Amino acid sequence: MIADYLKDLVTRHREDYRAGAVATYIPELAKVDPALLGIAIAFQDGRVVTAGDAQVTFAIESISKTVVLSLALLDRGEETVFRHMREEPSGDAFNSIVKLQTGSAHVPSNPYINAGAILTSSLIKGATPDERFGRVLDFMRKISETDDLDLDRETYLSEKATGDTNRALAWMMKSYGDIDGDVEDILDVYFRQCSIRVTAVALAKIGRFFAAGGVLSDGRRVLSVREARIVVGLMTTCGLYNGTGTYMVDVGVPTKSGVGGGLLAAYSGVGGIGTFSPALDAVGNSVAGMRMMDDLAEQLGLDVLMPTVDASKLK
Repeated sequence: MIADYLKDLVTRHREDYRAGAVATYIPELAKVDPALLGIAIAFQDGRVVTAGDAQVTFAIESISKTVVLSLALLDRGEETVFRHMREEPSGDAFNSIVKLQTGSAHVPSNPYINAGAILTSSLIKGATPDERFGRVLDFMRKISETDDLDLDRETYLSEKATGDTNRALAWMMKSYGDIDGDVEDILDVYFRQCSIRVTAVALAKIGRFFAAGGVLSDGRRVLSVREARIVVGLMTTCGLYNGTGTYMVDVGVPTKSGVGGGLLAAYSGVGGIGTFSPALDAVGNSVAGMRMMDDLAEQLGLDVLMPTVDASKLK
């Protein structure tokens, strides 16, 4: 039943990409076919159901912030991670410098805007950028239960060549004493984490991990319940940039987006959902991905505010 429904869902939304456009400010992302569309659900019972282009690889981009936040919490602890960062929506664009300059504390509003994500990357343990990125990649492979995730070098070089706004954010945080270490080394890790190639299936499995409170499908605990709650809680309030509020009212499922066209969603008791469609709205979120999530949440009763999950539809 659910497999047929996902196929119908992809067919119904196949043309929705026409309402958006691929990201062009990172040249490599501009080359992606906007008509690609895929979805995957990784259930808590171990099943993975897919439809469409769910196995096509793409750059994870800002969805990586959930993974790196998890690793930073493990490496440094909650108190250290949020010593120079808040846990609130910013109200500004994801790459805005305004709050850093005008806010009374001069710190990022949350770990899912670029400034906060760069700060989070600076907290990953390792003696060199290569070692720190290697730990990020290994951790992402672990919680996605996908061993072949890897860096897309072309996207990484494209990110690095066009990342001047991120450099401005990093240097301003350095000037306020919010981050330690070599700025270019920190940015190198950040650019690389955003350039890891994933699939909708891998995102669904990461979503399942968070939905299970930081536990892998084989029962191994990786994050504490508190740490998983931090990651998912911030997805609920800050996961889709300035579109988060409307999305949570309409869809009601904790979700993180990336400008590569992915969505990662986590729903406790069900599992994780991953979608891929690279055409974005004006805020930077996947148009077709959000529309599929809206239909899926309504069909299955996935709403964290008013949960009405119909188990018979999950078969």
